[in-house]
Amino acid sequence: MVARAYTVAFEGVSARRVEVQCALSPGLPAFSIVGLPDKSVSEARDRVRAALSALAIALPSKRITINLSPADLPKEGSHFDLPIAMALLAALEIIPPDAAEAITALGELSLDGALVPVIGALPAAMAAAEEDRALLCPAASGAEAAWVGACQVIAAPALSDVVRHFTGQSPLPPAEPGEVTGTPGGRCLRDVKGQERAKRALEIAAAGRHHLLMSGPPGSGKSMLAARLPGILPPLSAAEALQTSMIHSLAGLLDEGGISRSRPFREPHHTASMAAIVGGGRSAKPGEISLAHNGVLFLDELPEFNRSVLETLRQPIETGEVMISRANAHVTYPCRFMLVAAANPCRCGHLTDPARACNRAPNCGEDYMGRISGPLLDRFDLRLEVPPVSFTDLDLPAAGDSSAQVCSRVAKAQARQAARHGAEDGFTNSDLEGGALSEVATPDSEGQALLTQVAERFGLTARGYHRVLRVARTIADLDLSETVRRPHVAEAISYRLMQPQSG
Repeated sequence: MVARAYTVAFEGVSARRVEVQCALSPGLPAFSIVGLPDKSVSEARDRVRAALSALAIALPSKRITINLSPADLPKEGSHFDLPIAMALLAALEIIPPDAAEAITALGELSLDGALVPVIGALPAAMAAAEEDRALLCPAASGAEAAWVGACQVIAAPALSDVVRHFTGQSPLPPAEPGEVTGTPGGRCLRDVKGQERAKRALEIAAAGRHHLLMSGPPGSGKSMLAARLPGILPPLSAAEALQTSMIHSLAGLLDEGGISRSRPFREPHHTASMAAIVGGGRSAKPGEISLAHNGVLFLDELPEFNRSVLETLRQPIETGEVMISRANAHVTYPCRFMLVAAANPCRCGHLTDPARACNRAPNCGEDYMGRISGPLLDRFDLRLEVPPVSFTDLDLPAAGDSSAQVCSRVAKAQARQAARHGAEDGFTNSDLEGGALSEVATPDSEGQALLTQVAERFGLTARGYHRVLRVARTIADLDLSETVRRPHVAEAISYRLMQPQSG
C-alpha cells in the first residue's frame, strides 16, 4: 500500500504541487527520502522519527520509503516535515488515508512534535485553493494563510493536535485572518520646510508612478522627502496587498500573519550585493526590487552603489519583473516599483557652493555622477535639483499641504488613469506605451510644438520623449484636465532637462 499526502515546492511566488508518497515494505529497517531533496528535506526523517516517538508512536521494523514527486523538481525547505509525517501516519493507518490526500500540508516539526512556522504559507494557500484542497499548517502560520479565503485553513499547534483532528477526537476550528495594519503615521510632508518644487515633483511622481532622481548637497532634505513618499501614496488595493504579501511571505516578513495595506518602502544600503537587490542566492530568494513590488525602492547615495548592481535594474524597471537564473532554477518575481534615488552632486557634496567646493570642481562632479550610466539615467522620468534650505526657512512655521491632502489628490489622479483605460487597480501613466500613449497623451498644437523644439535642440532619445509625454499626462490628471496642454508639457520638460548636478 502507498499512502499519499500533498505539499508544495516554491518557484518564485508560485507554488508547485508535490505528491508525498510513503511505502512500507519488508526488509531491513530503514527510513529513506528520495525525489531530489536538499539537506534540510533529507534531515526531515530524524525530525519526523523524534516527533512520532514523542507521541508514543513506534515505527515498524520495515523499510520506509518516502518519494517526493515529481522527482526532477528540486525540494528545499523544512516545510516538508509535516506532509512526510502525514503520509507516514496514513501508511500506518493512524489517520484515514483519504483525509491525508484531501489536504495540502506544510510545516516544520520540532523534536517534541510541536509545529514550527515556515515561510510561504500564503502562496501555499493559493495553490491549495486552486486544487480545491484544505491547507494544514502550523498555528503561527494560520493567520497568514487564512487571508486567501478560498480554502479552509487548519492551523495546528502540534502533531498531536493533527492526529486528534483527523481521527475526530478534537477537531480544530478554521484559522482566522490576521490583522490589517494601517498606514504608519508621523511623517507628514508639511514637516519639510521650503523645497516647494521638490514637493511638487514628489506629488507628480506618486500620481503616475514615475521614477525620480534628486540631486543636492548634504542636508538639503533629499532623504527626508523620500521618507514621506509612503504617506502620499494611496493604500494597496486588496489584489495588490495579496500580491505583495505573497512575496513578503516567501521572505518571512509578514508579522504575525498580518497583511499591510500600506505601500512597501524599501531602502537598501549602498553596500548591498547584487543578490540582495535583484534576488538570488542558493534558493533564488526575492531581492529588494521584488520586496518593493507595488511600492517604492529608495536608493540613497546612488553613485556609491556598485555599478554592476545598478545596471541590473535597467531591465526590471522596463518589464516589471525579474528572472533569476541559476544552475538548478529559473525563477521569475514581479517587481513593479517606483524608483526614487538621491545623490550628492559630487563626492564632497558642495559642488554648487563656490566657497566650499574642492579645487577639482567642476570635474569632480562629472566624475562622481559619471558612475551612473546614461541608459540608467535616461530611465528617470523626473530629475530634480534640491537646493540647500536657508536658515530663515527653517524658522518658519509648517506650511503647505499635509500628506493626507496630497494623498487625496494622488488617489484621484490614479483613479482617473485607471478609469480612462478600463484597467484594474494599479494602472498608472507609467504603464502607457504605443498607441495608448499617443491616444491619451498627445498634447495640443502649442504643447506639441514646444516638445518638438526641445527634442531637437537637446537630443531627447525616443525613451526620453515618451517619458516626457507620460509625465505631462500625469500633470494634466492632477490638474483635472482631459487634454495635455502646453503648461503641462513645459513643466514635464523642466524636470526632464534638470541636470542632476551643476557646476
